[in-house]
Amino acid sequence: PNLVGEVLQTAQNEMQRISGNPVYYTSSSDATGKGRRQMWDRHWKVCSQSVAPGTQVPVHGPTIDFSVVKLDETCP
Repeated sequence: PNLVGEVLQTAQNEMQRISGNPVYYTSSSDATGKGRRQMWDRHWKVCSQSVAPGTQVPVHGPTIDFSVVKLDETCP
């Protein structure tokens, strides 16, 4: 799904829901390039995702990475 604009926690939950795997792993990275860690997922929003919406990802396929900024910031 297209999760751009969603809160990071919501995006992660959605990936777990659609995969049917409650431990499905996604990663996230600071879209500003400052290397900030996403300690509280609910405080970040998704700017982009590494796998295009609608792409089938095999079980052992690539990890989906969400590029994120804090909720009060604008995506670069």
